[in-house]
Amino acid sequence: MSKEIINLEPKAVWGYFYQLTQVPRPSKKEEKIQDFMMAFGKSLGLPTEKDAVGNIIIRKPATPGMENRKGIILQGHLDMVPQKNNATVHDFGKDPIDAWIDGEWVKAKGTTLGADNGIGVAAAMAVLASKELVHGPVEALFTCDEETGMTGANGLQPGWLKGDILLNMDSEDEGELYVGCAGGVNGTAEFEYDEVIVPAGMVPFKVYLTGLKGGHSGLDIILGRGNANILLARFLKYAVRELDVRLAEINGGGMRNAIPREAYAIVAVPEENVADFKVAVSQYESIYKAELSLVEPGLSFTTEATEMPKSLIEEIVQDDLIDAVNACPNGVIRMSDSMPGLVETSTNLATVKSENGVIMVKCLLRSSVDSAKDDLAERIDSVFTLAGATVIFDGAYPGWKPNMDSAILKEMKAIYENKFGKVPEVKAIHAGLECGILGGAYPHWDMISFGPTMRFPHSPDEKVLIPTVEKFWDFLTETLKNAPVK
Repeated sequence: MSKEIINLEPKAVWGYFYQLTQVPRPSKKEEKIQDFMMAFGKSLGLPTEKDAVGNIIIRKPATPGMENRKGIILQGHLDMVPQKNNATVHDFGKDPIDAWIDGEWVKAKGTTLGADNGIGVAAAMAVLASKELVHGPVEALFTCDEETGMTGANGLQPGWLKGDILLNMDSEDEGELYVGCAGGVNGTAEFEYDEVIVPAGMVPFKVYLTGLKGGHSGLDIILGRGNANILLARFLKYAVRELDVRLAEINGGGMRNAIPREAYAIVAVPEENVADFKVAVSQYESIYKAELSLVEPGLSFTTEATEMPKSLIEEIVQDDLIDAVNACPNGVIRMSDSMPGLVETSTNLATVKSENGVIMVKCLLRSSVDSAKDDLAERIDSVFTLAGATVIFDGAYPGWKPNMDSAILKEMKAIYENKFGKVPEVKAIHAGLECGILGGAYPHWDMISFGPTMRFPHSPDEKVLIPTVEKFWDFLTETLKNAPVK
């Protein structure tokens, strides 16, 4: 039964985590957990507030003698990803999570565990409730809807919080301190086209690229994996110019945040060029395999006969589309100057799809430097505008630029080394964290993200490593005890 976890150490953290498992809190349905947290703060006699979007803040004054320390904000998100195995009967809107101990790990029976970010929230609750800990002024910020839109972070108003240091407790590897993340923005280019008849003497083919690894468009972009849309457009450029091939349909990629693994096109080839077309497909497959042999060993680029399409994309739009996709920046744009090995700026040409007289091209741009992200957006806008497309950018969120001179970073590195006998790894992530958004509202904050070790979040295999929770708690409390003087 899930209650067995309350006997784990540290009991304060695991006890509150157990309580969290009993309160339904799927993303977008957080009323019950918000009510629970409001009642929790008030039961301690602490100032407890809720803002218009559903964020909750609980304030705790400094312990005696610590009033001169900088205020620390403990931050985590209340929602969890509601995923279950097909055979599991569970209603995330009303049923508790059934947590259990499996050796050194805590898991859930057939569902996500909610350790992301329940452990961080539980740790903040334990700090608020403790009468023994030594700390300066503390504010606990519990954000809402992190998993599906970062609604709470985006809606946080300036001036509400008083602290100077933010400790985000939503990282997933103990012994690592995160000091930066990428911001992002969605880019969408739209081409309108007339459908034209297929000329006589044309032979239809489907040409398709498969077998790429794909991956996360932020975390995996540094690996140099092939982009199916880019590779397909590269071939189409040759086929249109040299073989008079016409484009009827194109479809590549799936999600903005995934490197596209597959893409295909329906084309019409003049009868007299069919043999050369087949040879060209084979030649380009050999070229792609030679260029990408180490990173894409499964790459396949082939063609087969197909049904004659009802119409073709008008030639001028066809050419503009292919030129624009070929010219569009893609992949790593710039590496970080402050953190060797970290991607600063990148873009992923994620999807290309034609349907009903419209071709949609979608990109996801990322950077830890907002001005660099804006510049990249201007470049992509220029490419597609010159090609005659309508371009929009939306869904922007700010990055978090690493500050290697951070005072709290230096303090926490020293604390960790003194306490555990080794230097923690300092990292940044080329993906989004709430810190990037929160720092936009509070640019003066000194921020660190850290946490215990978790694996497979967002899936029913989610688990948290028990010994790292105790290390995380000891590290947190020691950091609070050594908060910098104002």
